[in-house]
Amino acid sequence: MKTAISIPDDVFTKADALARELKQSRSQLYTRAVREYVARHSADEVTAALNAMCDQVAAEDAAFIGESARQAGERIEW
Repeated sequence: MKTAISIPDDVFTKADALARELKQSRSQLYTRAVREYVARHSADEVTAALNAMCDQVAAEDAAFIGESARQAGERIEW
């Protein structure tokens, strides 16, 4: 969808330079920026991201705890 927006000159200049640096069009840069901004301000998406991070950390902790217990068991003389 095409749209027209007004932004301050300094923001446009910095965005234009960043788009060139990233080898993207300004449209691609603005799309990514708005998507990121919307995601950051959407409570459901923030909650989902935090839940996913907690699930990942819990899984990593479980694997670490299991491996630590296995190694400790090998060092104990039964």
